[in-house]
Amino acid sequence: MKEHGNAIAADRITGSALGALGVLAFSLSLPATQVAVGELDPWLVAFGRAVGAGLLAAAYLRLVRAPRPTAAQWWRLVVVAAGVVVGFPLFTSLALTTQTAVHGAVVIAVLPAITAVFAVLRAGERPPPAFWAASGAGLGAVLVFLAASGSASGAVEPADLFLLVAVVLCGLGYAEGGALARDLGGARTICWALVGSLPVTVPITTAVTVARSPDAGGVAWLGFGYVTVVSMFLGFFAWYAGLARGGIAQVGQLQLAQPVLTLGWSAALLAEPVTPAAIGAALLVLACVIGTQRARGSGSAARPRARVPG
Repeated sequence: MKEHGNAIAADRITGSALGALGVLAFSLSLPATQVAVGELDPWLVAFGRAVGAGLLAAAYLRLVRAPRPTAAQWWRLVVVAAGVVVGFPLFTSLALTTQTAVHGAVVIAVLPAITAVFAVLRAGERPPPAFWAASGAGLGAVLVFLAASGSASGAVEPADLFLLVAVVLCGLGYAEGGALARDLGGARTICWALVGSLPVTVPITTAVTVARSPDAGGVAWLGFGYVTVVSMFLGFFAWYAGLARGGIAQVGQLQLAQPVLTLGWSAALLAEPVTPAAIGAALLVLACVIGTQRARGSGSAARPRARVPG
């Protein structure tokens, strides 16, 4: 029993460390995307990074001789790909053509709560009403921030709708990917999702490149390279492995640091102003997210975790 307890504790520590690396990698995604879409077509940034990461994933899978997923796993990989390979990159790229990374960071702050909601729905848990109240309050805080910082009429801008859709799709992809990583492993989960997306991402990238020949400076390509290699590829190695080993609920709380880090990167690297309203909204959303995690922890017990391959 003692050895089993030590193994669980080691899994949680390892999962938290891997999750922290993933959060650090993702915290630069919005600033890097902001730099890339400043000179490159947002569709190229979104789908081109998926193609680049997909080629790296194919090489990795071939190197480790990874077995092909089962038919049931492929269907789950479609959900992962729709959320984190296509949905989040595309809608954040479109949003950041007219919005700042600081603005996006406030909206992204609600991502842990959205991830927890999808994890609850997927696992069939029955959390207390406080969980749903905190989740709704976090989303409400984001909507108020968007309305207050939007047009003079108070209407939500299209870029803000893109950010909201991106968060929902990303939360779905995180929850499904974290659960699937228990069977496939973190690296293979994102790699198979990337490779399975190539029949979609390659034609779109080719069409955009032909229609609008990319002409950008080194800084824009540096941002594109970051979101391709780190945000879309290496970051998920750590993130999904962390979710699988430490648990979606526990490791998912590390996302609390992501908007704060993004605000810091945006101010330091892009010289974007961080307004008191943005800081206040981010802190309010984070308080709601903490409420969702605590409420969920007091609800029904989590299912036993399967051992992670490799």
